[in-house]
Amino acid sequence: MGANSSSISELPENEYLQKLSGSEPISENDPFWNQLLSFSFTTPTNSADLKLLEEATISVCKSLVEKNPRTGNLGSLIKVFLSRTKELKISAECQNHLFIWQAHNALFIICCLLKVFISRMSEEELQLHFTYEEKAGPSSYGAECEDLIEELLCCLIQLIVEIPLLYPCQHTDSNWWKWLCSWYRGRYSGGVTSALGDITYSISLEAVTTLIVFLSCQLFHKEILRESIIHRYLMHGRCLPYTSRLVKTLLYNFIRQERSPPPGAHVFQQQTDGGGLLYGIASGVATGLWTVFTLGGVGSKASAQLEQCSPLASQSLLLLLVLANLTDAPDTPNPYRQAIMSFKNTQDNTAFSSSNPHAFQINFNSLYTALCEQQKSDQATLLLYMLLHQNSNVRTYVLARTDIENLVLPILEILYHVEERNSHHVYMALIILLILTEDDGFNRSIHEVVLKNITWYAERVLTEISLGSLLILVVIRTIQYNMTRTRDKYLHTNCLAALANMSAQFRSLHQYAAQRIISLFSLLSKKHNKVLEQATQSLRGSLGSNDSPLPDYAQDLNVIEEVIRMMLEIINSCLTNSLHHNPNLVYALLYKRDLFEQFRTHPSFQDIMQNIDLVISFFSSRLEQAGAELSVERVLEIIKQGAVALPKDRLRKFPELKFKYVEEEQPEEFFIPYVWSLVYSSAVALYWNPRDIQLFTMDSG
Repeated sequence: MGANSSSISELPENEYLQKLSGSEPISENDPFWNQLLSFSFTTPTNSADLKLLEEATISVCKSLVEKNPRTGNLGSLIKVFLSRTKELKISAECQNHLFIWQAHNALFIICCLLKVFISRMSEEELQLHFTYEEKAGPSSYGAECEDLIEELLCCLIQLIVEIPLLYPCQHTDSNWWKWLCSWYRGRYSGGVTSALGDITYSISLEAVTTLIVFLSCQLFHKEILRESIIHRYLMHGRCLPYTSRLVKTLLYNFIRQERSPPPGAHVFQQQTDGGGLLYGIASGVATGLWTVFTLGGVGSKASAQLEQCSPLASQSLLLLLVLANLTDAPDTPNPYRQAIMSFKNTQDNTAFSSSNPHAFQINFNSLYTALCEQQKSDQATLLLYMLLHQNSNVRTYVLARTDIENLVLPILEILYHVEERNSHHVYMALIILLILTEDDGFNRSIHEVVLKNITWYAERVLTEISLGSLLILVVIRTIQYNMTRTRDKYLHTNCLAALANMSAQFRSLHQYAAQRIISLFSLLSKKHNKVLEQATQSLRGSLGSNDSPLPDYAQDLNVIEEVIRMMLEIINSCLTNSLHHNPNLVYALLYKRDLFEQFRTHPSFQDIMQNIDLVISFFSSRLEQAGAELSVERVLEIIKQGAVALPKDRLRKFPELKFKYVEEEQPEEFFIPYVWSLVYSSAVALYWNPRDIQLFTMDSG
């Protein structure tokens, strides 16, 4: 690239890139690297720009893939990057502060090259490109030298966990950072935050992105990778001790949601004393280059996506999800998943278990706030699911919150807008509700939270409604949508399981929620009758002909009857456990009493219909005694009085409805393609050719 590169169109003819991908080996000590890495090229900020960049440099990458086994230039570039980062960390006495800039540029080139290499070769072939051994010379590296893949992976992790993002002098005990802050503070008017903080944001983002690229070999395999060279490096050896710090840092990146620095924010303003930053740096770098260096390009415009969110937070979350869903190694469980399963609140003073060396502490209040605010994205919902399902400390904390509506409302909004969401996002939101409803305390508390003016609920104006009633409305709406559109049995099952878990604690149901419960039963009843009629007509039409097979109406009927029975059990559970708390449900039941006639003698429903029939008969009798032309208010008053008078022992007791979410066997078959589909569609400034993707189809999710 070099100091004179300024646009994507010039890259294929760039003399430095041509030399990098040429036939001549380049030593890591060659001044060429100062020239290559001193570019003011506009770094891409979105996948569209990356696509253009990849298309412009594909000839360079192909040439390097072909010639690198003989030149080892990729390894030399990596060693240059490693040396620059080492200088950042240990050479506080060195006055050459070009390293962080060149380290970023080197990492950007490495990331671009790795993405092409990984998409075109196996891990074994990739490893060969990292183990080039020069035939002669003191700088050869091979079997006796350190493993460059492990060295690079470790360096990336160290960059992520050690580079401070904001006010570095206040957030680290590292002497070299304190010295560097002091140096910049005294030398540049922009201060530490606008200079050092912004440039470290960029290199931190690049390090996270490169780790994602390292793991992207999964994209190019249809089957789930259960043994991987990269996975092995991350789960063993030198990378392993950083597990908890990496997970913690990625979580805090997500929590903080730091915006990317605006274009030009970290331009270093030189003093006019003749010294300046460029004094004494290696030859080959254009004089005054730092006055135009921005890592985003002078005058470039950030994309709308980057203006609205934090690229580092988004990318960190994606990397965290990828790491957490790596398959277990044959000899050890996934340490990143272990870390996610076991971290605790900073206010928790209990001792860590000796069985888990990857446990750590994090501020649960900050984590909870971030989870509440970020639920519009698939990846934030998936993180919430993982934490609730796998980390008992987080689950206990969330269920104890007195502002649980801040978390539940965004989840309900996902389900409400089911037409606009992909199926995986809907599943995760629904399973989160199911996990929450496993707790009786949650089921009671949601009916005590009163909400006002739910603007996104369009079917009816809800000026005041409990969180519990709103939850019921949204879940029922999801069931009805599924019945008419997707007809997904899995979705039905989980919706009904959540309602069943809550049913014994239904309290003061909103009249509209009570109506929708009975309306759903009415819809199921009509569906049941329609399938029965179709089955009868089909059977009659086939009596004189054996040419065509009969449709499997028996299976359809069985599914519908299972759903009907579950709805009857939910209604029965509410009547048995909290009849006196729900006059609106009794009112709706009486208003639509004719619906239940056909199920009284049905062998599949006779037992569960006993209590419902008793309640209908009991309250119908009291209403008849009260006379005709009763107002709604008078009917509700009679129902409330009757609820007190009805002997509880007359209602038959059934086993408590309790459903617990259990992951399917081999959950990785679902989660790994899902996570990588999110990386493919949501990662900042990453592009893969869709024709190369093997793990999932482009319309998955």
